[in-house]
Amino acid sequence: MDHEAYGSYHATNLESQTARATPVELVLVLTDGLLEELARARGHILGKRYEQKALSLDKCTEIINGLASSLDFEQGGEVVANLGRLYDYCAARLYRAGVDMDPAVIDEVAGLLTTIRAGWQGVHDKHG
Repeated sequence: MDHEAYGSYHATNLESQTARATPVELVLVLTDGLLEELARARGHILGKRYEQKALSLDKCTEIINGLASSLDFEQGGEVVANLGRLYDYCAARLYRAGVDMDPAVIDEVAGLLTTIRAGWQGVHDKHG
C-alpha cells in the first residue's frame, strides 16, 4: 500500500469534509477519526508495536481533549457537564490501556464513543 498517497488522499478528503461543516458535523468527523485511530491503537497493542501504540494513543487523547475543549459548559447544563466527564473518563482509560497493553480497554472506550457519536448523529439528523 502506498502510505504517502493514502495520507495525501485522506488529508484532502478531510479538508473537503471540514471546509463547510457545521459544528455538529465537525464533531462527527473528529469522532470518526478518533474511532479509526482507536482501531489502529488496538492493532498496535495486539502487534506489540509499542512506539506506534504510544503515538496512536496520544493522537486519540488529543482528539478527545479537543472535543472536550469545544464544549460550552455555561450554556450546555448537565448534559454537557456529563459529556465532559465522559470525555475525561475516556482519556484516563486510554492512558490505562497504554500502560496495561489491554485492547479490551480500547474496546470499552470505542463503545462509549460510538454511543456518543450516535447521539451527535441524532442531533445532526434532527437539526440539520
